Order: sequence, then C-alpha cells, then structure tokens
Amino acid sequence: MEPIISSKSWNHEIESQLLKSWDSENLYSFTLKNNDNVDSVFVIDTPPPYPSGKPWHIGAAAHYAQIDMIARTARMNGHNVMFPIGIDRNGLPVEIYTEKKYKVRMRQVPREKFLELCKTALDDLENDMIEIMRNLGLSCNFKEYYRTDSIRFRTLTQKTFIDLWNEGLIYISNRPNNYCIDCGTTISDAEIIYDDLPTNLIYMFFNIANTNDDKIVVASTRPELLYACQAIIINPKDQRYSHLIGKEVVLPLFNRNVPILAHHSAKPGFGSGVVMVCSYGDHNDVQVFRELNLKEIVSIDENGYTTSSAGNYRNLKLKHARQKIIDDLRSEGIIEREEKIMHRTPICERSKTEIEIIPLQDYYLKQLEYLPILKEFSNKLNFYPPIHKQTLKNWLNSVTIDWPISRRRFYGTEIPIWFCQNCKSPNLPKSGKYYQPWKEKPPFDICASCGFNEFVGEEKTFDTWMDSSITPLFISKFSQGPEFYRRTYPATIRPQAKDIIRTWLYYTMLRCYQLTGKLAWPNVWIMGFGVDEKGKKMSKSKGNVVDPFPLIQKYGADTFRFWSASETNLGQDFRCSEQSISNSQKFLSKLWNLGRFLSSFEIPKEFSTESLKNNNLLHTDKWILAELDKLINTCIKGYNSYNFFIPATSIRDFTWNVFASHYVEMIKGRAYDNENKNSQISSIYTLHRCFSIILLLAAPICPFITEKLWKTLYSSDSIHNQKFPKTNDFFKDFEKYTEKIVEFNSFVWNKKKNSINPNTGKALSLKDATSINVPSELNEFEQDLKTMHNIIG
Repeated sequence: MEPIISSKSWNHEIESQLLKSWDSENLYSFTLKNNDNVDSVFVIDTPPPYPSGKPWHIGAAAHYAQIDMIARTARMNGHNVMFPIGIDRNGLPVEIYTEKKYKVRMRQVPREKFLELCKTALDDLENDMIEIMRNLGLSCNFKEYYRTDSIRFRTLTQKTFIDLWNEGLIYISNRPNNYCIDCGTTISDAEIIYDDLPTNLIYMFFNIANTNDDKIVVASTRPELLYACQAIIINPKDQRYSHLIGKEVVLPLFNRNVPILAHHSAKPGFGSGVVMVCSYGDHNDVQVFRELNLKEIVSIDENGYTTSSAGNYRNLKLKHARQKIIDDLRSEGIIEREEKIMHRTPICERSKTEIEIIPLQDYYLKQLEYLPILKEFSNKLNFYPPIHKQTLKNWLNSVTIDWPISRRRFYGTEIPIWFCQNCKSPNLPKSGKYYQPWKEKPPFDICASCGFNEFVGEEKTFDTWMDSSITPLFISKFSQGPEFYRRTYPATIRPQAKDIIRTWLYYTMLRCYQLTGKLAWPNVWIMGFGVDEKGKKMSKSKGNVVDPFPLIQKYGADTFRFWSASETNLGQDFRCSEQSISNSQKFLSKLWNLGRFLSSFEIPKEFSTESLKNNNLLHTDKWILAELDKLINTCIKGYNSYNFFIPATSIRDFTWNVFASHYVEMIKGRAYDNENKNSQISSIYTLHRCFSIILLLAAPICPFITEKLWKTLYSSDSIHNQKFPKTNDFFKDFEKYTEKIVEFNSFVWNKKKNSINPNTGKALSLKDATSINVPSELNEFEQDLKTMHNIIG
C-alpha cells in the first residue's frame, strides 16, 4: 500500500495553515460551563510580557512557549483552561525606549505629548511580541488580550488603591528612600541589585574638639557627604576608642562639631573602626539616624546635585563634589591614606546606576504587618521546581520597611488624589472611573476636611508593580463579575521567571491577600534564564542577543518549542544558539518519517484497546507495549510537575532509540507479510498504538506536527481535544527483556560493521546475511530477530 503521507519531510510552513484552522474553530476559547467546578477550571495567571525594546529576548519566547505547554497539559488532563494574555505597558523601560527612539527627554516634552510617543512606541513593540507568540502556537486568548495601560486596567489599579487607602493601609510620609538619579524616581528595595564595585576607602584625620590637636582617623567610601555628617560612631566593644565616646570631633573642611557616639553597627575590623554617619551614605546611615535621633541634612537633590548644605561644594554633580573634596582634603594634609577596595554597592536594576538615598515625600503601602501571614502562605505554595521557594523566603525575611508605591515618572497609572490648596489634605474620589489628576479637575466640589474649593492634582504615578500585581484579580473580573470571579479566583498557577520572585510574585501575594483575604494561587512555576551559548547573560551591549523570530521562521515553531523543552531541566538557565535549535529539527524529521511509514498500513479493526489484554499479540509487540507504558508513566509524571524536559527527552529517546531503532526494525518483515495475517495485524496494530500515543504525549510540546499527523492518521477531531493516554500494565513482565534485546541488536550491528563481505571486500551492510545464535533468553523473539538481521542457519 502506498503511504497516505506523500511528503518525505515535515514542512513547517504547514504551521501557518494550522494556526488559521485553530482560529476559525475557536479551539482555545474559554467559556465557563454549567458543570464546571472550582477544580475543573484551570486558570493561568500569565505574565504580561514587557515590551522594552527590539528584538524580544529569545529566552522570553522560550519562556512563553513553555507556559503554553502548561495550558495544553491542563487541557489534556481534562481541565477547562483559562489562558489569558496581556501586555505590560507601564513604567520606566518604555519611557527610556521612547526617549531613545524619538531622541527626546521626558521632562523636556509636554506630558501629554510624551505619553502619546510612549503609546506609539509600545504599539510597535507590542505587535512584534504578539506576532512571535502567535507564530509559536500559543493557545491563549488573543482575541481578548489586555493591556495594563488600558482604561479598564488602570481603573482597577486605582480602585484597589482607593480601597486600601480607605482601610488605612496606604499613607503619605517624608522619609529617606532609594532614589535613582538617572530614572529620576524613588524605587523600592525589590528593584535594587547589588554589585561589588571598585572604590577608594579614604582614611581622614578628624580633630577631636577641645584638645591640643588630638586626632582620630575616620575611614569612609563617601567623603563627598562629609558636609552631611551628623555623628561619628564607634563600636562600644572597641577598646581602642572607648575613651572618646561622648566627646566631639571637628569636621574637616566644614569646621563643624559632631558627637562621637557608641553604636553596634561600627565594625572594628573595617577601615579604622571609626565610621562617619551622614544623611545618607547607605541604609545603615538611615538606621543609625533613626536610632540615635540625629537631625537629617538634605545633601542631594532630585537631579543628583549637592544642596546648599554643601557650602562651597554646592550645586555639583556628586562625582565632581567627591573629586573636589578629596583634592582639598589632600592639599590640606587631612588624608592619612587611600585604600582600593571592592565595595558592595546598591544599583538600580533597570538603569544600572548607583542608588542614592534621598528624603522625599512618597506614598507607602503597609507590608510589615502582613509578613507573618505571607510567610505562612509561602510554606503552602507549591513551587515548580521547589528550589526557588527559598528565594521568596529570603526576600520575606529581608523586608524591613513599607513599600514605597509612588514614582516620579509619566507613563504609568496616576495616583488618584487631589490636594486641598487651603489645608493641604488629600482628597480621594469614588472608585469605578479612571482618573488623571495632573490634568483633570476633581470629581468633587469641596475639600472633605475644610470645605475649601480649590485643589491641585497629584502628578505622581504608581510603581508599575502596583498594576501588574493585580493580574489575578483583573483576569477573574474582580468587582465586575461576581460569579465569574468566584469560579476563577484564586488562579491555579503563576508561571514566571526567577528574577521577579521578590517583585511580581511577592507583591501579588501581598496585594491580593490585602484585597481578598486569599492567596492568589496555590502553584508557582519558575523558569530559568536564557543565556548565550557560552553561558553568559545576553545584552545588546555585548552583541550576543539572539532574535527569536527569524529562527522561528527558518526552523518552525515546533522545532523552537522542542528545543525549549529539551534544552535543560525546569528552573535552570538554558543556553540559546541557532545550532542547538537546528539540532532539534532532527527529532521532528524522525517523527514525520515514522508517520509516513505508518501511513502505509491501515489500522486493524480486529484489535481494540479495550480488549488489548485478550488480543493475540506476539511477544515483540507485548514487549514494546510494556516500554510504552513506562514512557506514559514517565511523561505524565513530568507533565504533572510542569517539567517539560522530562517528556521531551523521554519521548525523543523512546521514539528514536527504542521504537524506531529496535521495534520497527524487528517487526518490519511481519508488517509487510501478507501471508501471515495474525502476526501482520499484531505488528500493525502495535505500530499504530505506539505511534498514536507518542503523538498524544508530544502534543503539548509540538502542537503542529502532532496535529497534522493525528488528523492524517487517526481522527478528524483535533489532537488538542484529546486526553492523555493511560497505562494498562498488561505486559509489565516484558520490561525485563529490554536490556537483552538492545544488547543483542547492538552486538549484531557491531559485528556486521566489523566483518568483511567476502564477495565485495567491504564491511557487511546491515541487510547482509549473517550467522549468529540468538540467546536462549530471547527465544520468544527469535523469529523477529532473525528476520531483522537476516540471520541464517
């Protein structure tokens, strides 16, 4: 019989045809069904990707391909899957991209104009991301994808703010905070990374006040803040200086007295053991100022310049002030020595600029009082893989202040507050509408506190995590559809990258609990980073960024997806290279060729899965079905732990190294033997049972090729409407033969390879006859083995 499949190779251009077919059939639309219960609905709190520039990171494309595998796995487990998709369009990265793209500066352009430029830039980037996700075969709801800068989303963000403000969970305070000079805004601790950077530790002579020129050596990495020093601290256990506690020193260059105080944070082994406390050199300074009740000096303004408190060094960029102060200290003989050290330095995660600490008025969301319950929740969360739970726990143990949620930027959800011009009290509107106080009049006439009728609108926006932390509420129609919300919240799983555990994951836990009293989801899935082929982080400056779209167009989505799944175990970083993606194409070729071979044989109607145990199967067929059951168990275990490396590599190994290499070759003679119908039917039935199950198991990872082969060979109904296969373990005893069969076949192949055909003088081909005894333990397989290897005698 001629094969039904005529094409000799898989053509990935078929993928676009299948995408259109799935769209027309609404294959992946989500509708709540009357018989759906909470357990049958599977809700994915999909991370809305952030369009911050071109190209979209290949690691991100791989990440979303695997999130789609979660959705397809859940469907094949019988769930009604809600797989939303959105685009995160708020915050600093898009502002930076817009400034670069249009060669403008945010604060030098009218706010309205800058917002329009941001939207235009976002639309361009968003289209690229959506196209890549579509071409990858994501089975999400593209027809209703959301944007975090939409009126509907921002209305919800503002509603949650108003609700929490009214509950007393948000307040305004002027306090020292992390500040990025380049970004021009306050940032939270979660947006800071630390790096060991080279710097000079400056040892300076300070005169002790009211003495005959007695001196003490103070070591500091921040001499540029000398003018903001309000105390010198010494560890109370440091006997070298204990006699000086309670005295004063005179600040060099500024001729101002400050006290010498005892404090445990001074480390006798660092520098001279004597520490200058300024407002503010680091977070320890902030803590010491609070504990010792020191008076704050505002040392740096919002543009990164020294303030009038710096005297002769005012209105200088910090690095210029540093150099000028060090030069003057040297010229006056005040520097004892300078030591080059590596200093652990806080850096803005986005701009990579060193963080300053500046006292500013900001909005704060209370979080400290929620840490105990969040720690309880962290113990209940199922992490895939479990190793990443520790990152969350470490963060929960490091939170020491409330969350500063306001930002001095333009493109973000506005804080819905108007201040009374008379009493300065904040006035909030009713929730349910999107407000822009910086350009709108308030929706009320008089101040709730004093009755005055003139207001000034707040110009600040929210930290972007205030928006993205409520994605589980937005997708479940919180406060809009009570029945829909009841059946879709909490979500089932949160898939995300490991670098935003302490931000998106944590803030979602916090905010959703504050608003609903429930944890947002019971399961968290964490994927590693995509790095270059040398294991290094990808960046445009290094020139090692890989654009995923040309690779998807060249090799196809299924090749890309299979590479993503098979490259490394869940949670580990994975290397990205065209070569490794290209290599993944070989498995699809093997799968297609097997399907083409099987398309020559009709499925025997005489056999059924239900009566499999009673079918008159030969031993070779029973053996491969035993191996198939092992594959099913392994794959289902991998799928249920959302570790797609397990099914991807297991399917490839079984298909290539067991099914094709051994079983197909062993029964090929029987499959073509029309004289012996029973043995022929047994082999053809087993071929199709194995291959159909291989397709089912591979479907979440390679949805295109499995769909094409499934519809060609087995059913007009989509493979993606099927359930995962189940094992029957009828032939489990036959597993014991696997090693012996593989060993024997390998032995024969190697013998032929190393034997010379006397007629040709060349090595025997695999088809050449040979004389070898089949081991007695394989007697039941003897006829198939003899036919396979052309064994004579």
